[in-house]
Amino acid sequence: MEINPQLLDKIQNENEEFKKLFEEHNLLKQKVGELNKLKFLTGDQEIEKKKHQKEKLKAKDRLEQILNEYESQLH
Repeated sequence: MEINPQLLDKIQNENEEFKKLFEEHNLLKQKVGELNKLKFLTGDQEIEKKKHQKEKLKAKDRLEQILNEYESQLH
């Protein structure tokens, strides 16, 4: 997700939901990345990875929705 850095700062300062979702998305991205580094995943790790991926996608969708709302206000 490419975001104009100035717009990102503005939204994070003005919108608490966006700020929390952005942090959550980055944390989930890191967790999925750590699991991807493992050569083999146990069943539980595979379930955890899928759960993190779904949560990450849900957060990304909401982030994009908020971002689009801000961009439409600018135009």
